[in-house]
Amino acid sequence: MQEWADGALETARVRGATYADARVMDIRLRDLSTKNGHVATLSETESLGIGIRVIAEGAWGFASTDRLTREGVAACAAQAVAIAKASALAKRHDVVLAPEQAYTDTWQSPFVKDPFRVPLERQIDLLLAADEEMRKVAGVTLTETGMQFRRIEQLFASSLGSRIHQLKMQSGAGIVATSFAENEIQKRSYPSSFGGQHTLQGYELIESLDLVGHARRVAEEAVALHKAAQCPEGMRTLLLDSSQLGLQIHESIGHPIELDRVLGMEANFAGLSFLTLEKLRTLRYASEIVNVVADARLDHGPGLGTFGYDDEGVPAQCTEVIKEGLFTGYLSSRETAAAVGESRSNGTMRTESWNRLPIILMTNISLLPG
Repeated sequence: MQEWADGALETARVRGATYADARVMDIRLRDLSTKNGHVATLSETESLGIGIRVIAEGAWGFASTDRLTREGVAACAAQAVAIAKASALAKRHDVVLAPEQAYTDTWQSPFVKDPFRVPLERQIDLLLAADEEMRKVAGVTLTETGMQFRRIEQLFASSLGSRIHQLKMQSGAGIVATSFAENEIQKRSYPSSFGGQHTLQGYELIESLDLVGHARRVAEEAVALHKAAQCPEGMRTLLLDSSQLGLQIHESIGHPIELDRVLGMEANFAGLSFLTLEKLRTLRYASEIVNVVADARLDHGPGLGTFGYDDEGVPAQCTEVIKEGLFTGYLSSRETAAAVGESRSNGTMRTESWNRLPIILMTNISLLPG
């Protein structure tokens, strides 16, 4: 990995880049699922490649390749510089990055059991057992279960002098029961919706969830919802359980505080952001008892937004997003931090794969106790 990264940086320098970084990533993925007592998905893949990001003539360029030879990496770095120079023809201003130190470090997420060392048959048998328990409940129309595991080994190197090696193990699982009756569909899931619980852990997470033990209850609740009374109308005190509250925080706080979205650099189906710059430290976001942080440090917990360094080589940090109800902070990159006059990025630039450009992605957005 080191040889490929160093070769990319040297070629970028020779070709005229004023800044360059390279990410070599080895990603292993296992995806398992069942549906109505049958195996629906059974796949295992591995992907290895390098992504090279450069600044040349004041503009960004990015290229990636899985041709990991000296010639292949050099050609990729040259392409990144060529793209940057072409982009410079249409730039509005030069890219400026907030300063950052160089780091030489190794970081690994803690896990007890490597899920890739657990036999596939054992994992499938567990899912099928949970599936069977749900199907024992009369009125259940569809049963679904799933497990996903991802092992990401990455080397980051930059022209600042950083050399950072990280290893992350992600695990997740969940079950869903669906009941269709009288033109109405009801669904219940465990331990949460959207594929279940996923954290930076090993197979010990799956064992702690006890999918089989919760399967019958989930199915019974799905069927029982058909007979549940309609929610009353009117002004009420509303209590949100953890899975719904997590989604609410994700959508209502997490996405709007992404600074590239605020500045118009990135948008998707959720659009841009209402948290324009004049609202920082002036907008009353919530009541005074509400405190929210964006925390990527391992001390905060093993969430999927946990890491040692982001994909610009910036260390994981805790950022106050809402303090005593007041909006106090964005998620930033080195470029966006400089654009709004901040002295440093708070380290939220990440990429899903070696062939994807890093963007600002949420770390662990959490409502603090109290």
